[in-house]
Amino acid sequence: MITVISGTNRPNSNTLKVTNNYISLMEKQGVSPKMLSLEILPKDIAFKDLLGIRTPEFEQIINQFILPADKFVVLSPEYNGSFPGILKVFIDTLPPATLKGKKVALIGVSSGRAGNLRGMDHLTTIFHHIGMHINHFQLPISSVLNLLDEHGNLKDGPTIKVLNKQIEEFLKW
Repeated sequence: MITVISGTNRPNSNTLKVTNNYISLMEKQGVSPKMLSLEILPKDIAFKDLLGIRTPEFEQIINQFILPADKFVVLSPEYNGSFPGILKVFIDTLPPATLKGKKVALIGVSSGRAGNLRGMDHLTTIFHHIGMHINHFQLPISSVLNLLDEHGNLKDGPTIKVLNKQIEEFLKW
C-alpha cells in the first residue's frame, strides 16, 4: 500500500492541491493510494502524542495510514527554507519502527524558484536516520501558483509529464 502525505496542516493549501492532482495521476496508472493530509492531525499532537500520551485520533492515523503502507510519497511545501514544523512533529511522534525499512519519494512545493530543494534535503537526512529508503527521483515543483488553474487543477503539461514519470519509476521501485 502507498500513503501519499500532504505535509502541511494549512487549510486549502497549494500542497494539498498538488497532492490531490498527484493521487489522480496515480489512479490513472492503476494505483489507489491512501491520502493523509496533516490537516487531520489532533490539535494537541505536540502536547500529548509527541510526549507519549497516545490519543485515539493519532492511533487511528497510525493504523490507517502508516502501519499498512510499505511506500510513502511526501509532498512538502517550503516554509522558511525548509519544511513545515507540523511535518517534523508528525515524524517525531511516530515510533521509528513504523517507518524503518519503508520506501519514500519526495516532492517539494514552492511558490518560489527552488521547489523546496532544501526542505527535501532536510527530509532526506531525517528519513535516512530513521532507516527509510529514499527514492532518487526527488521532484521540486517551483512557481506552483503558475501551475494550477482556478480550481486547483494542474494545468502545466511539463509538470504533469514529470509527475507521471516519477510515479512510473516509484511504482517499479
